[in-house]
Amino acid sequence: MAKYIYQHTEWTNFTWDNKAINVVFGEVRNLQGKIAGQMSFLGFSIQEEANLSTLTLDIVKSSEIEGEQLNYDQVRSSIARRLGLEVGGLVPTDRNVEGVVEMILDASQNYLQPLTEDRLFGWHSALFQSGRSGMYKIDVGCYRTGEMQIVSGAMGKEKVHYEAVPVETVKKEMDDFLVWFNNDTSTDLVLKAAIAHFWFIIIHPFDDGNGRIARAISDLLLTRADKNPERFYSMSSQISVERKRYYEVLQKVQHSSGDITEWLEWFLHCLKNALLETETTLRKVVYKTEFWKFHEQSLFNERQRLVLNKLLDGFDGKLKSSKWAKITKCSSDTALRDIKDLIEKGILRQESEGGRSTNYELVGLPK
Repeated sequence: MAKYIYQHTEWTNFTWDNKAINVVFGEVRNLQGKIAGQMSFLGFSIQEEANLSTLTLDIVKSSEIEGEQLNYDQVRSSIARRLGLEVGGLVPTDRNVEGVVEMILDASQNYLQPLTEDRLFGWHSALFQSGRSGMYKIDVGCYRTGEMQIVSGAMGKEKVHYEAVPVETVKKEMDDFLVWFNNDTSTDLVLKAAIAHFWFIIIHPFDDGNGRIARAISDLLLTRADKNPERFYSMSSQISVERKRYYEVLQKVQHSSGDITEWLEWFLHCLKNALLETETTLRKVVYKTEFWKFHEQSLFNERQRLVLNKLLDGFDGKLKSSKWAKITKCSSDTALRDIKDLIEKGILRQESEGGRSTNYELVGLPK
């Protein structure tokens, strides 16, 4: 069995090939500046909406990577309430949603605060408020007290993908990590976000939640790099898209003797894709703001506002009256009345493709 990176004497003296990463690193820094510039020209309400959309996506996708599905509307409502944003359609939220939101907002809003053991324990406690991960009781708000293996496969045929640092060294390993995190000023913050993510994952200090906390640590450092608590791109969302490769690279580089070039390359490419995706998201956010401004004199009921916001955020599939009734929890007659009212107002139209069921789509704003 090949040695793990932490079993080498040079462990934590990470090396990489600057030539291999320079081009993509330059592209990332350029895109960050470009997006910051674009945002500064947009109105305050658009910036708020972009920040809210990005944070919501980040939290939903980071949990999705771990196989946990969070309700998008609940996450959005929880963030809006905590940031004191005036947005319509707020819904009550579950305790587990509140916990994840608390952690991510602490990472992005308090990005200049040092990262301490106590802060990490607070994040972990927020993630696992019941003291359980699924059905299993876990150590919460403290480092793990047992050995940690990542395995897959049926019982008796398990495949070990990774064995984390021994339990007796976790505290020392984390102390070293935190000293570096809080005192190293020589590493560019974007590279530091990549290194911190990898280093933390290798230690795997908690019983569960290591992936989500590693991504929150990256977010904290990327926020420092941007010098702005507003988030306009989502690394977790892009990792979710590239999840297969994420795990492949981690698995490969965990056996390196200290050279983490391949991990840095992957991280930077993933970040570049996240930044490019943001340009698409920004267009949506700008359009959504313009839509509501254009229709500010129109009268809508709460059901109509809810569905229109969903359409503007990027609706999955086709909008039918049956879907409308399901989303707004109303009868099919009420759904049809709502839709007909929006058609009369010139906001919705029937899609030209016929078929057995009628689909509806948004009418574009006049140029």
